[in-house]
Amino acid sequence: MPRTPQTRWTPRTPRTPRSNGPPLSAGLAGPPRAVRGVTFPIKSNLPQPTRVYRVGLLVDAAELRGCVDMNLLAEVRKLFAPVLAGFVPDPAQVPDYLDMIKPAANADHGDYQANFAMRLAKVQGKKPPELAKAVVAALPPNDVFESVTVAGPGFINLKLKADWLAAQVRAMAADARLGVAPAESPRKYVIDYSGPNVAKPLHVGHLRSTIIGDALVRLLRFLGHEVIGDNHLGDWGTQFGILLYGYKNHRDEAAFHADPVRELARLYILVRGLFKKEDDEDDEATADDPVKEACRLETAKLHAGDPENVALWKQFMPACLEMLRPIYDRIGVKIDHALGESFYNPMLPGVVEDMLAKGIAVESHGAVVIPNAKGVIPKTEEEQQKEEPPALIRKRDGAYTYTTTDLATIKYRTETWCPNTMLYVVDTRQALHFKTIFAQARRWGYEATEFQHVMFGSILGEDRKPFQTRKGGVAELGDLIDMAVQLALKKYEESYADRKAHGHDVPELTDDVKRDIAEAVGIGAVKYADLSGNRTSDYIFSYDKMLATEGNTGTYMQYAYARCRAIFRKGQIDETRFRTTPPAIVVTHPAERALCLQLLKFEETLQSAATEYLPHYVTGYLWDLAKTFSGLFENCPVLTAETPELRDSRLLLVDLTGRVIHKALDLLGIRTVERM
Repeated sequence: MPRTPQTRWTPRTPRTPRSNGPPLSAGLAGPPRAVRGVTFPIKSNLPQPTRVYRVGLLVDAAELRGCVDMNLLAEVRKLFAPVLAGFVPDPAQVPDYLDMIKPAANADHGDYQANFAMRLAKVQGKKPPELAKAVVAALPPNDVFESVTVAGPGFINLKLKADWLAAQVRAMAADARLGVAPAESPRKYVIDYSGPNVAKPLHVGHLRSTIIGDALVRLLRFLGHEVIGDNHLGDWGTQFGILLYGYKNHRDEAAFHADPVRELARLYILVRGLFKKEDDEDDEATADDPVKEACRLETAKLHAGDPENVALWKQFMPACLEMLRPIYDRIGVKIDHALGESFYNPMLPGVVEDMLAKGIAVESHGAVVIPNAKGVIPKTEEEQQKEEPPALIRKRDGAYTYTTTDLATIKYRTETWCPNTMLYVVDTRQALHFKTIFAQARRWGYEATEFQHVMFGSILGEDRKPFQTRKGGVAELGDLIDMAVQLALKKYEESYADRKAHGHDVPELTDDVKRDIAEAVGIGAVKYADLSGNRTSDYIFSYDKMLATEGNTGTYMQYAYARCRAIFRKGQIDETRFRTTPPAIVVTHPAERALCLQLLKFEETLQSAATEYLPHYVTGYLWDLAKTFSGLFENCPVLTAETPELRDSRLLLVDLTGRVIHKALDLLGIRTVERM
């Protein structure tokens, strides 16, 4: 979303702006679907999440197909729910205690661990170990737990039965959704992401919002929610004043006619370089910076409807949009809507007048301001030092701000799409801006909508400074992707030559196939590197690390998938029957049990990632799955297994692992390849 910093306001003069498929045998056990100064007061009637836990049931395999739910964590919590209801004084607090059942940090202690005894013991005035033992004793007979033990100060360690895990994996294999049940109470989301300024090429600064936003759209849709993606393009702001000034004063006519996209990009960079502060794009009047002031006046003329500037704007827009399309197509990102700032421009006067009429904005010295998130407009110097600033929604010259546009956007989205939640995937530097407008939106009457700023950190070079080209400029996204793909192809050629030299049987691939593999691997590496760390943290951009074939990289995950597919090619086996009539799972080795357990954590991982808007939970799961699969690959022969039953069991695990990797990568917007 193209936003410049929110403009600060004081009672007298403007201050410096801030950086703003068929049935299985009868009787197969499987869990049911999850149930899963002046102050302005802020009201919030947001609905609170409902957590429901029900005791699991045994159902016929035919019922599982298409509606199976393999959320292990939810299943474990269901077994404890009726027990805790007898120990917790307030039934409304039972879900809070159930939330203290989590995957075990140390596999030696079990598969899951319940840590609620210490807290509950304080409430009841008992010793935690004694209370933990009482809870364990009250658990009903079940086919899920192999062992339930109390350790240390009251930890309850839980180990699941291998045959129960095997039955769940068998059911998961027969489910097209891999054990992930759609939401029983789906929500509607509007996700604001990518949002470049259309007057310049996409650059590395647009990467994170686009990739994270796309991953969240895919994830939430797969979980059964309705998602509307909106690319809030910067097509009306200060950058067009820069282009208009550049076009009128510095254009190369021949270059513009030959390639308007590239010439406009050149003009933008040229004019920005003429500013006294090159990184300053705020459009406040600046008498000591004549070029910047000239650009501001061009912007003001555009907004006022000047015929020449409006005509040029219309002439520029197709070329500006064409800058974006090839990159979006190449990285596989499709956004439902692209309603730019110009779309909302006619609505801005009404936004200001409505807020003035409702008393949630005030006039001051010819400008109109809204309070900060606390509902305060600081007036004295002391208040201005202590309080967060208010925000301008109309300047003294009558111009509107990004804050006004964002408020108009909220109004339009709410009244047009009626979402439960709006997510804004925008970098962390805009935190104060969103804090302010979300509070104002609630004052304005939109308190029933949940607003979330899904913030993210910066991309850094290996010198830990903002990532740039070798020439010191901002890296264009197209160039960055080209380099990743070139390096991926180079690594493929090197690996091919090495394997050939060591006598491996490697297939001869056409140049087109090689290029397609390199495209998938290079782009996948860039995306995975962005998504594999906590989005709120900065990360270091390194081609070598992201294209590594070992470790938690997209390349390694694509390789793990290709390895699964290679086993079936080598054995000349059709995988269809492992999905329509899955054979029984035979657990004879710890590596088989470990892989069953990890596969069954797929849904709980997706639910956690969606709840917290953290795609790195999915990459973390993939890394654990790939390591666990390697354990099977190294310890358990598949095609040469001791018995036909064991061979089929392991082939099912291999196929299901590949399917889960494929789906997880697809949810991250990353393609798989059949060969690497």
